[in-house]
Amino acid sequence: MGDVSLLNWRHPEPARNLIDLLEDSADKFPNFRYCSSSGLRLGYADTLCAVRGFAGKYQSEIEGKKVAIFMANSPFFLITYLGVLYSGGVPALLNAATPARTGAALMEELSPALAFSDHPLPFDGSAALVDAAAVAEWIAADQEASSRCGAGDEPATYFYTGGTTGVPKRVIYTHHKILRAGERMQWGWPLRQGEVFLPIAPFSHIYGYLMGVCMPLQCAGGSVIPSRFKPSEILDLLEREKVTVLGGGPPAIYQALLADPTLSSRDLRSLRVCPGGGAPIPVEVHRRWKDATGLTIFEGYGMTEIAPIAVNTVDAGHLAGAAGKPVPDTQIEIVDLETGTVPQPAGRPGEIRVRGPHMMAGYCNNPEESAQALRDGWIYTGDVGVIDGDGFLVITDRKKDVILFNGFNVFPREVEEALIAHPDVSSASVVGAPDERTGEIVVAYVTCREGTSPTSEDLIEHCREYLVAYRLPGRIVQIGMLPLTAAGKVDRKALRVLAEQEAEDKCA
Repeated sequence: MGDVSLLNWRHPEPARNLIDLLEDSADKFPNFRYCSSSGLRLGYADTLCAVRGFAGKYQSEIEGKKVAIFMANSPFFLITYLGVLYSGGVPALLNAATPARTGAALMEELSPALAFSDHPLPFDGSAALVDAAAVAEWIAADQEASSRCGAGDEPATYFYTGGTTGVPKRVIYTHHKILRAGERMQWGWPLRQGEVFLPIAPFSHIYGYLMGVCMPLQCAGGSVIPSRFKPSEILDLLEREKVTVLGGGPPAIYQALLADPTLSSRDLRSLRVCPGGGAPIPVEVHRRWKDATGLTIFEGYGMTEIAPIAVNTVDAGHLAGAAGKPVPDTQIEIVDLETGTVPQPAGRPGEIRVRGPHMMAGYCNNPEESAQALRDGWIYTGDVGVIDGDGFLVITDRKKDVILFNGFNVFPREVEEALIAHPDVSSASVVGAPDERTGEIVVAYVTCREGTSPTSEDLIEHCREYLVAYRLPGRIVQIGMLPLTAAGKVDRKALRVLAEQEAEDKCA
């Protein structure tokens, strides 16, 4: 695997852009694996050759212009993305499963010179399809095109917020901000040369992008990209490919792996880094993963507008259930929920606001939303949290997810933590449903371990050991699987709709 010492996250000779990192690794480690999936394996030299071939074909069309990419995680995504950068274009990363109407709206707002996809797009019949034959053609072309990639404060990549309501908002990252974000990811999850990554979160999502695109390039590492998320297949890859860095992500990823009956018999000795992010990971999931694998989940926190924000680390400290401590050169404050201007003391909850060298400058073509999110040089996250006496940030909930029961604030995460501490519960999500008498009631959706079926009364009695009376669930529903967003987070919007419908059915 190369040098076993940890690399310096503050690189003594910083790159100007990601293409610099690609070219450097292709020169020094031409045969190192860069990416592999479903029988296709590319080293750094072949990857650079494919990127140059891409540029030879498309550079004249896209240099200095916006380019849409609708692709799932794959070597095809990586080659296309790097090819657009190499050609001097500005890629916009969109979810491969974007619905037709949303896709059409996003394309109209973006107005790209060209779109690339790994499947036919119903809203853009002219999109260029990328497959194994196209990549082979680019490699065979053996182009000598030189990089036109930008640098510094020039536009680098457009990301889209992962919200579940409305059309996603577009965020611009410059080359400088991408590199600063990547460095802070490396500070949180230190790397060795030649790491083997298994990315899971979508590359179009900021966490998946930083974990699956930036970090491998920063260490001349390689990515083993699964064709789908199926726990048994993920565990097969971890074993067979001797993966060292698991892409990880939201708690649903770890809960699914923990539910696989073969986990205890797997050889995971190569695995050394288990990141977590995207949603708070319950303390019980931390404990179960440690018991099952001997490995610690190092949880972090970030958002499309600025990532990462905080990380648990070996050096800065680790606290299960916390989002960690601020990444370098980044400030975090807890302010009052009413005005957002009064800093709160340690231990008192409030809205989290942050600022740092890798924060967005605003949403594209959306001054109203920009003014709401960016105030006085701070990004207002919309998340509720506390900073404890040791400086750890603990995320409580989204402001919009706080349940108002009889005038009391109920934070869903507290209830979820209590439920998942029950030995039969594998996952839980809590939402509020309208109630004429109390304003809202606490509704819990839970999945249970195979072969178990605790009653609602059993679970409520268990919760009494952890929660005051007004925080107890008013209704508990067992379901086979929690609905997830494209980013792998629990889809609370879908659960709220379900809870409201169930409440209406009971009243009918």
